[in-house]
Amino acid sequence: MKDMDKKEFEFLIIQGEGLKLEFKESFDSKNLGKEIVAFANTEGGRIFIGVEDHGKVKGIQITNKLKSEIQDLARNCDPSIHIKLDSIDNVLIVNVDEGINKPYRCSAGFFLRQGSNSQKLTTDEIRGFFNKEGKILFDESVNPEFSFENGFNKSKFEEFVKRAKLSKTISDEDILKNLGVLTENKKFKNAGVLFFCDNVEKFFRHAIITCVLYKGTDKYKIIDRKDFTEDTISNYNGAMTFLMRNLRLEYKIKAGPREEILEIPEDALREAIVNAMAHRDYNERGANIQIDIYDDRVEISNPGGLVPAIKKEEFGKKSISRNPLLFSLFKSADLVEKVGSGIGRMREAMQKVKLPAPKFEFTSFFTVTLQRPKTPQATPQATPQAELTELEGKIVSEIKANTKISRNELAKKLKIGSDTIKEYLEKLKSKGIITRVGKTSAGYWEVK
Repeated sequence: MKDMDKKEFEFLIIQGEGLKLEFKESFDSKNLGKEIVAFANTEGGRIFIGVEDHGKVKGIQITNKLKSEIQDLARNCDPSIHIKLDSIDNVLIVNVDEGINKPYRCSAGFFLRQGSNSQKLTTDEIRGFFNKEGKILFDESVNPEFSFENGFNKSKFEEFVKRAKLSKTISDEDILKNLGVLTENKKFKNAGVLFFCDNVEKFFRHAIITCVLYKGTDKYKIIDRKDFTEDTISNYNGAMTFLMRNLRLEYKIKAGPREEILEIPEDALREAIVNAMAHRDYNERGANIQIDIYDDRVEISNPGGLVPAIKKEEFGKKSISRNPLLFSLFKSADLVEKVGSGIGRMREAMQKVKLPAPKFEFTSFFTVTLQRPKTPQATPQATPQAELTELEGKIVSEIKANTKISRNELAKKLKIGSDTIKEYLEKLKSKGIITRVGKTSAGYWEVK
């Protein structure tokens, strides 16, 4: 780990805690030991002693005695851990390299770095984790093909920096190194490929997201399908757009502008997609993340069941990511809060709108099932509630603009297949939203 200058120090203070950075207001041997072990068991990192949790630099008195205590603490870990001490602005910096003799433990036990937290594991759990997942995790492995010249997308990186509110006071290379995705010899790790590539299929054919809309409650008839093959954030946004386009919207008109409410809470859908992307087994090359929309439910599944360190009875209470670096990038992009909190937020979001709790299944796949509300029976009312998906709304808008528009013209304008347009026109007719007057090309649409 290279020596730090003042600019990089200030950048890291602004960036805040994450996979490779921990703030400590003061020295505490027990807590410091677990952080040193967690970094050595993951991919290394830095501990700033003299900085409050929210990044306020408080400073401490740095003495030779303090430095000696910290060195002894690292040497007494099992196996011994090599650290390097540095200081800037009365902040003591503990540099911890990734260990080559994993797993490590301190007097308090075994720890792994997960996002901005250090998670404690039992001896069996941590040995099982490393035996199953490998000492070098997929997201931390160096990718020999990807480089600044081959696949790196500058605009994707700039979007990430803006989204993560990162300072540009240091070079792009240094930002990437501090994010943990670029090595000292300028080699990208797989997590960096997933986030900053121009086309993920070029490097990992299995890392795409496939979204499918079915007619009915099984996979017999496909209405719409889309594969998302860009970088991680673009694929996430694309999957969310697909869901919002094909799920019903309820329009509530109160004082002021109308309110659009998606039939399944957006928060639950977002958490499920991020969970699938952050926790999937990327070493499993035979399957993609799959998002399936049926008449009665949405299923989001990813290859890889529970991480070996988690027992079934601990699910929802304890969480370990098999992709800690990837998870850290999601956190920097403000798509997750902290490890283990997503399952609870999904449950809370569904409960809030009185929908059944999410159903979780884990075999060789991890699947989240979110039930759609039952469509109410049509009854005459003075002010009917309109329930249209985003795509249905777009079709109705085009018809209002041109009542003589053809099916092929609709398909061209909305950039989707003619068969899909036909399916949706039938849906709109069955809902009583539109009717067709005349059966020839001279006919026209009426919107009710």
